[in-house]
Amino acid sequence: MTFSRKILVGLVLGVATGLFLGDRAAPLHFLADAFVRLLQMTVLPYVTVSMIAGIGNLDAGTARRLFLRVGALTLVLWALALGAVFLMPLAFPAIEAASFFSTTMVEDPPPVDFLTLYIPSNPFHSLANSVVPAVVLFSTVLGIALMGVSGKERLVEWLQVVERALARANRLVVRLTPLGLFAIAAHTSGTLDLQQVARLRVYLVAYGAMALLLSLWVFPALVACLTPIPARRVLQATQDVLITAFMTADLFIVLPTLVERSKLLLAEAGLPEAEEGSPPEVIVPAFYNFPHAAKMLSLSFVLFAAWYSQTTLTAADYPSLAGAGILSLFGSINVSIPFLLDLARVPADTFQLFLATGVLNSRFGTLAAAMHMVVLALAGTYALSGQLRLSGPRLLRYALVTGAATALTLGGLAVSFRALGAGTYEGARLAQEMGLLRPASEGATVLGELPADPPPKPREGASILEAVRARGRIRVGFIPGQRPYCHVNARGELVGFDVEMAHALAQELGVAVEFAPVPRDRIVEVLEAGRVDVVMAGVLLTTQRASRVEFSPPYLDETLAFVVLDRRRAQFSDAATVRSTPGLRVGVPDLPYVRQIVEREFPNVTIVPLALENTESVLAGPGAHLDAVCLTAERGSFFTLLYPAFSVAVPHPLEVRLPLAYPVASRDLEMARFMGLWIELKRRDGTISALYDHWILGKDAKARSPRWSVLRDVLGWKP
Repeated sequence: MTFSRKILVGLVLGVATGLFLGDRAAPLHFLADAFVRLLQMTVLPYVTVSMIAGIGNLDAGTARRLFLRVGALTLVLWALALGAVFLMPLAFPAIEAASFFSTTMVEDPPPVDFLTLYIPSNPFHSLANSVVPAVVLFSTVLGIALMGVSGKERLVEWLQVVERALARANRLVVRLTPLGLFAIAAHTSGTLDLQQVARLRVYLVAYGAMALLLSLWVFPALVACLTPIPARRVLQATQDVLITAFMTADLFIVLPTLVERSKLLLAEAGLPEAEEGSPPEVIVPAFYNFPHAAKMLSLSFVLFAAWYSQTTLTAADYPSLAGAGILSLFGSINVSIPFLLDLARVPADTFQLFLATGVLNSRFGTLAAAMHMVVLALAGTYALSGQLRLSGPRLLRYALVTGAATALTLGGLAVSFRALGAGTYEGARLAQEMGLLRPASEGATVLGELPADPPPKPREGASILEAVRARGRIRVGFIPGQRPYCHVNARGELVGFDVEMAHALAQELGVAVEFAPVPRDRIVEVLEAGRVDVVMAGVLLTTQRASRVEFSPPYLDETLAFVVLDRRRAQFSDAATVRSTPGLRVGVPDLPYVRQIVEREFPNVTIVPLALENTESVLAGPGAHLDAVCLTAERGSFFTLLYPAFSVAVPHPLEVRLPLAYPVASRDLEMARFMGLWIELKRRDGTISALYDHWILGKDAKARSPRWSVLRDVLGWKP
């Protein structure tokens, strides 16, 4: 059995195993991760040694002419491939997506230190920390320096031995590919959320279409534009090589054949072979380690992952992504992609999707890479001999036809994706159906309206805490609709972070809890009248409120943010842009403390007072025109689940924290002191952390049902 068939068998068996086992295939991720790490193990040492030896073995004149002329052609091919990459998102369909609050929203992204990224003050540190661009520059400089050193032959020979040893070590690891792909395929097919498949299909189809466009038109037509060799003849002469590259997904094994076919095409075109040898025999090996079209196309995964995860990535980010990507792709894609995902602030766990799609995309990518090398061999030979045909009309015709073909490809993809869809959005249903993380306390009741009379006290002047224990019940005030702190879910249950805290408080006191609705503007009045014992409903601690009632110490901090339409998220994510944009109308909660902060930080915006209870109605339908609604990032994220056309934007670098606390009557310091001690205990025993993860971060918000599997759903085995 050939190695390619072994890979195919491993892939098929992996998918079958995943479908058979379902969630029980999850432990295979250890084997999958081990395989990935083994692939990455020898990459950077190999790149370092091969580049130093390859460049150092050239003489100065040949190297200068080769890298200037063929290097310029390489830049053109890179530009064409990058054009395909950055145009690809235009075909992605619009999707409804939103997510729970994430701490990355409020964290300022670390500044990119381009000096450290590109110029290694300590090459060994760059090697140890996989700073690929710096390693590439170090290797290039050392290789250039080696060209002029006398007696370099022994060192180059030694480096070539090390290069062969590293290549052999890598081949030993590659032999595990069938097993590694089996583990990856089994884990992915067994645990992948089926709702994600439709979005993954978008990338597979888009990548394949753009790779075929480059391979079958853009690159061969460039040869026809710059040389006398027709594009059709290029495809005819290399078709069997291209098919082999596609089927094996291995560019290296077809390089000798590509060189021979290139020499044949050059001879047919009447270009005599140079005395010092055939240029393709020098060009192809010299530029094999340079990033080719397949590696360039892999950058599209970063854009797809940003679309998939709803991460903001604008056209202004493309230059830095392209620059870092080109240098990092001198190494392995499996090293470069995690590095680029971190650089673009895209969730790193999407890398597993890259590995899953790579099984198919690597074939299309290798096809484009093979044609990339053909262009270098053919057009590069003409460039070295100074015979390139640089005709304005031919270049214009090539640009117009290529632009039209690209537009048709993107248009066809866009129409197809919009017809097929990209999955079903379930965020709103998930938010509406969230239930309590922990069991409710015994005897809990929810009143339909606030009782007119306060609950009885055992004696005049008794503290709230004493009265609660005496009657065996604590009356907790809640403000309706304060998601995610207290609200009614789709099943008619009162749920939320503070509802669960109230249940925990009742259990600690050994009493029942009675929830009573309290209008937000009557909190102070209701507390002072003794109609509720405490209000637990995501109440902001402000100086005005603190002067009228007693508060517990804060139990959570929220972050000031804006809720805006998706398309305006980038604009409102920068405080300086918000300050400098004239005519902005921002809905601000009618809390003097919050309004003062907005007026202080954004003096040019027009503030539209907005009652908190009306926030949802503003997002749900038409009303006064607003450019943004000022909320906290934690609450706003929950609202965007219900209304996915909106996003949360934290205006960096501004960071304003708004504390939440529990108010009690001003006369009862004992209750306030007790609440402070109780909050500290709940913080230490993990209660607040667990509820924060559930209600704010959305961890385990969706009741996970077992994945469909043959073992469980067909054979009925349910241990």
